[in-house]
Amino acid sequence: MRISPIEKAAMYRRVFPALRTMSLKRFTVLGDMELQFSDKLNVIIGENGVGKTHLLKLAYSLIAPSEEAGRKGLASSPTKAHLQKAYADKLGAVFQPDSLGRLVSRKQGRERCEIALKFADERLDTAISFATNAKTEVQLDQVPESWCEKNPVYLPTRELLTIYRGFVSLYEGRYTEFEETWRDTCLHLGNLLLKGESLTGANSLIASIETVLGGKVVLEENGRFYLKLPSGNMEMSLLAEGHRKLAMLARLIANGSIASGGYLFWDEPEANLNPRLIKFAAQMIYALAASGVQVFIATHSLFLLRELEILQADKSQTPCPMRFFGLHRTDEGVRVEQGDHIDDIGEIVALEERLKQSDRYLAMGN
Repeated sequence: MRISPIEKAAMYRRVFPALRTMSLKRFTVLGDMELQFSDKLNVIIGENGVGKTHLLKLAYSLIAPSEEAGRKGLASSPTKAHLQKAYADKLGAVFQPDSLGRLVSRKQGRERCEIALKFADERLDTAISFATNAKTEVQLDQVPESWCEKNPVYLPTRELLTIYRGFVSLYEGRYTEFEETWRDTCLHLGNLLLKGESLTGANSLIASIETVLGGKVVLEENGRFYLKLPSGNMEMSLLAEGHRKLAMLARLIANGSIASGGYLFWDEPEANLNPRLIKFAAQMIYALAASGVQVFIATHSLFLLRELEILQADKSQTPCPMRFFGLHRTDEGVRVEQGDHIDDIGEIVALEERLKQSDRYLAMGN
């Protein structure tokens, strides 16, 4: 049976439901903005305190509840009643404000925050809003027509392998100050490994990480992660934190949590990595995006940015379209400049200071 071009396009959107745009009005420190994303790699850049992490967490918080509900088969299609509570609960657990209204930009008088996500598969489009006086509820302004079937994964700045054992049961059984992204990622880390054809395409990435680590990442029956070496198992706590972050990545790829068609949100991949490992992390980020994972990273590392640019310019690499987002502090809130090249996002203070330091250092020899 012949499939028309229109039907093919619809099938592609449903297999690769990339997040296309995210529109914001009055959310935390961020001004009104619409971010237009690449289907492949998205890099959010800015100095501390301008909302880089907030953007990652916000997108994640509005995708994860839909994927979880669909996976659990809670209903055949999304309902307003379920998502209103699910979105509110997720935003509260991820951002941990005293009340949801605290996430609205603080100005004189009553304000209202509005957030809208649009996907390549229009059935997933959703929009919410809430006011400064909101406690634990949001208004659902657009109900998606379908659950998200692709998995979102959030990698925080610190590694989680060393706290994995017992963390999920602790989080779900006690009141803690840990944000829910840690709990979610620990659940993903505990998923069973893929094998055979299910792992095809990921083997080379896993092998590359294991080469850097010098062994395989294993989860033993005692509930602890180890690095399996020829000489025996080594406790994860004895590895450098940079290696533990890469070990997390290997495990999440090996068990299919990070897979083609899904979403990866990674906050400051460069944290606790030396330059050699930052270069390697850039290669992994680029490879995942090129393989069909929609990747979002937040960074203020000039080194990481340069490595990604080098990979993009390398003709031997699989083409991987990128989008860059520069966050700039203004009197009206943080604004965004965006484009397909880093030169499109304006001057970023954190990057400019590193360049100026290089100039000062070189001037010492004159």
